[in-house]
Amino acid sequence: MQHVSKMKQKINKSLLCSIILIGIIFLACSTTSTSRRVNGDISRSRDMLDENRNEEHLTIGYASYYAEKFHGKKTASGEIFDMNALTAAHRTLPFGTVCRITNLENNKSVVIRVNDRGPFVEGRIIDLSKSAAAAIDGIEAGVIKVRIDVLNKPK
Repeated sequence: MQHVSKMKQKINKSLLCSIILIGIIFLACSTTSTSRRVNGDISRSRDMLDENRNEEHLTIGYASYYAEKFHGKKTASGEIFDMNALTAAHRTLPFGTVCRITNLENNKSVVIRVNDRGPFVEGRIIDLSKSAAAAIDGIEAGVIKVRIDVLNKPK
């Protein structure tokens, strides 16, 4: 009788361990999906986004823009700068990183791709292309307070 009782305990422990293991495997294999609506003003940059992107808040600070003086010149990434493209210069983010830049004055946002280094002016965190700055009404002010959200870093 005692032998049967010990067998039941072993079976119960094995069953409990199996259930826990299956639960852990199930949680590890599941994914969560967050859907965020991207501002319609940035339809030209939708192809930069991955379906399963991980968004992370990066920083808040001041953005400026650069345009004609650098148009057609080589960027730090080797690309030719196009002031009409939705790109930006950042000091540390890897080239190819896709970010949403939000103007904190009017809440307009644009999605850009980092392809250059800068800004080299103290107190600024990002330099936007002219087109990116225009998309969030930053041309007239020249320097605007923004939030940078990283949408996708290159692998």
